[in-house]
Amino acid sequence: MRSKLKKFTEFANTLLPHETQYLLSIAQLEDEKKLGILERVHMNGSQINQFTPYDTSLDKRKYSNLKNWINKRLRQIDVDAHYAWMGEMDQKITTDRIQPTEEKKLLREIRTYEQPTFFFRRFYELVRTYRHFLLIRLRYSDHQRVNEFLDTYEDTYNESCRVDAQMHQATQDIIKQYSANAAESIQWERWLSRVFFDESLDGYNRYMAFVRLTFISFNYRKFDILWEKFEYLDKVFAQGQSYSRRILLNYYHLRMLLHARVRDVDQAIYYGYLSIRGKTHDYLFYVNNLSAVLLRAGRAQEALQVMRNASQEMKDTKNFHNKVGFVAFYVKCLIANQLHKNAENYCTSFLKAYEKEVMHYRWHTFFSAYLESLLVQKKFESMLEVMRKHKLSDREAEYRRRADYLPTISWYDAVARYQEGHLPKSDLRTLLQTDLERLRQDDNRRAQLDDLLRTLKPVVPEVVNYLPVWKS
Repeated sequence: MRSKLKKFTEFANTLLPHETQYLLSIAQLEDEKKLGILERVHMNGSQINQFTPYDTSLDKRKYSNLKNWINKRLRQIDVDAHYAWMGEMDQKITTDRIQPTEEKKLLREIRTYEQPTFFFRRFYELVRTYRHFLLIRLRYSDHQRVNEFLDTYEDTYNESCRVDAQMHQATQDIIKQYSANAAESIQWERWLSRVFFDESLDGYNRYMAFVRLTFISFNYRKFDILWEKFEYLDKVFAQGQSYSRRILLNYYHLRMLLHARVRDVDQAIYYGYLSIRGKTHDYLFYVNNLSAVLLRAGRAQEALQVMRNASQEMKDTKNFHNKVGFVAFYVKCLIANQLHKNAENYCTSFLKAYEKEVMHYRWHTFFSAYLESLLVQKKFESMLEVMRKHKLSDREAEYRRRADYLPTISWYDAVARYQEGHLPKSDLRTLLQTDLERLRQDDNRRAQLDDLLRTLKPVVPEVVNYLPVWKS
């Protein structure tokens, strides 16, 4: 490939399948060669590990013009770009700096408005601010048009606000159940489904309902409630509705999680790679989860490379929930690639620099990885020292209340105590057996427990091989 297409190829590689599918649906390109380029862009963008080079014999201006056309068309439907524009207009109106051309565009949007838009409430509030601006300047004609809009959609706005408030109530129950198993959330399923399918509501509320339904689905393992929602969104995005790259990347990530939960690993990996094709605020979170799926699929080198590609974002992020999670999964990738000492050193240095943040954010995930790096090296005394120094046994007792609890740390601690002569073999076996009988009823945790037992087997085969409820 000649270097003259390097920039276009890099640009095309960032595009998402739903973006290019939409672009093909609206393309009225008289130039068949440009249309052919767009079709190849869509083909390449819809694949992960396959690439068909672009025709270097074509005039490079065709590629440049097509790139500009793509950017323009996607920006026209980008709900996040529209939200940013509304914020800018609100500020200019409030500070009396709005220009005539900007007013003309705003008035045109009011006049041609079709319900619902994605950020309808924000638009309604912008128009309400504009009404004050017009009235005090005695602009009666424009004020009347604006006032009619506000009157027409007042009930719609109030309903959107009511749904938003109720969404917050639902979210509280969902998150309490997810993080501490301290509430039930299944009672919200029907209401959230109604919100999602209510096409009279704004897109923001509807997508928020979808995200919360995924939590409920995963909490209760009711995956059947999601498939029709994904199919619906698949068609919506292909039509250019409710579009932004941020939303699409999130959609791909949620699809990855769903396919991973039902053991459709190939599809999970496919959507996982799509989810990291752009870098949003949640990029590291998406990388972490894709890495976990790759590890589960036995693709350890690939998982490590994915993590290394995101190392700069990890260093730059101020989100320690994602940063600590990244470190834990990176360490697991190092272990899976037999880089045990590297894994231990990485944990030690990170903990020294960010001990306070580790203990506050995802400590269980971090120390599960740290202790594993010591376990595989059979550094049992070091494991017990880490347990004592950071009082992990006390934290573990509280952590057991979580709905997604796994006894990783308590098992690692028990194995270390057994190897150091502080715990009889019979007690270790009883501990593992009791936890297995209690937790393996959950299909998802059963797989995770099996992975955990496979980690322990080389260290204590005389115990693991004789557990009645586990065969591997």
